[in-house]
Amino acid sequence: MDLDISAVARITGVTSRTLRHYDAIGLLAPAATGHDGRRRYGEAELVRLQHILVLRELEVPLDTVASIVDTDDPALTAALMRDHHSALLARRDRFDALAETVERTIIRLEKGLPMTADDMFEGFDHERYEPEARERWGDDAVEGSNAAWATLGQDGQRAHLAEHGEIAAGIARLAAADVDAGDAEVQALVARHHAWVSLFWTPDRDAYVGLGRMYADDPRFRATYEKFGDGTAELLRDAIAVYAEGLEG
Repeated sequence: MDLDISAVARITGVTSRTLRHYDAIGLLAPAATGHDGRRRYGEAELVRLQHILVLRELEVPLDTVASIVDTDDPALTAALMRDHHSALLARRDRFDALAETVERTIIRLEKGLPMTADDMFEGFDHERYEPEARERWGDDAVEGSNAAWATLGQDGQRAHLAEHGEIAAGIARLAAADVDAGDAEVQALVARHHAWVSLFWTPDRDAYVGLGRMYADDPRFRATYEKFGDGTAELLRDAIAVYAEGLEG
């Protein structure tokens, strides 16, 4: 098996930009580089990439993934992937339950049937994200953000969400054109993004860079941006790193 980077991107859905990033950080090196300068991947590299993608789906932080996949023992790799397989099955069961809940809601809406709150939110983990946010950013930041959001009112909240959508769509358009992270148009969008974030919380240099990394590394945030277009999360991460150089530490 011998595939160039374009073929790997097409088959796996992983962008060429991400594959180059994985190479740069030592997570996934190509088997070779062709005479045309294009990275080439063999079976061993694709098995490793599959393992990486499984771990990302399981929300394992990118800086932890390398320590898991860096094993030369096929038996150990198989054992690890068996554990990951079990975790994926558990996640599938949870999403099946959520899908059933949504389907019941659709049927009741279409037929005009009454719904209870318990029915509507069966299968949802109501408290999943706020404790994580408190641990990551602190109680004051979370409570301040919640209060600021409430004071916006419905019109302000809609406008705030619309602004985010415009920023993300702009980043996606430039990512599709393979525009550099330091490009003036990209940086103008990041300036809007920083202002958007700062409505609730003003991050310093390190915090803003960390936020950008989270957008690309955390599958939940990544999915939010990648729905606008492949490479959106990576370009936003890289552009935030450039923009943050001008922020106070």
